[in-house]
Amino acid sequence: MATQDHQMGVMNRPFGAVDVAANLKGAVPKATTQKILVALAEKGEIVQKTYGKTSFFVANQASIDTVPADKLTELEFECKTIKAITTELEAQIASTAKGIVQLTDRLVPLRSGAPFVSAEELIKIDLASGLVSPKKGLHDLATGSLPPQEAEMLLEDLGIEFDTTEHKTLEKGPLCAVHGSLKRKRE
Repeated sequence: MATQDHQMGVMNRPFGAVDVAANLKGAVPKATTQKILVALAEKGEIVQKTYGKTSFFVANQASIDTVPADKLTELEFECKTIKAITTELEAQIASTAKGIVQLTDRLVPLRSGAPFVSAEELIKIDLASGLVSPKKGLHDLATGSLPPQEAEMLLEDLGIEFDTTEHKTLEKGPLCAVHGSLKRKRE
């Protein structure tokens, strides 16, 4: 019955003798349970409340510990601090998870067996694909709205030179040729 008295203090709600006997899984008969509860009430360990013919037993409220106001304030502050830290950590976790997804996406081509493309190979690919050279793009940007004579003067002032036939032949030669297939394998 000492465990049931402890249980009453922990739960802090009223129990009838039938409830206590049921909680004890029938190990103690209901009549005996009622007598034991009445004896505990007489000792002052629990409080007996009678409503009509039914008696209920409650933990003695005077013996229950209370939390002082300053301790309660301290606990509330600690709770708010922990919630703020938790929010920050959840934001960091979300950010880190997003970074992991981005890095994993960058690994997909390598995992599929695609060859690694170096910076030099990228330059060769750009040259072989027939993209506009930076010089020609700059020429069009700088001289596009000028009359032809002024455009030539501007090019001379800026020191811009065009590729000769020798340069064009070299770009089309084996040094700049793309070897093998650059297409990625499909899964």
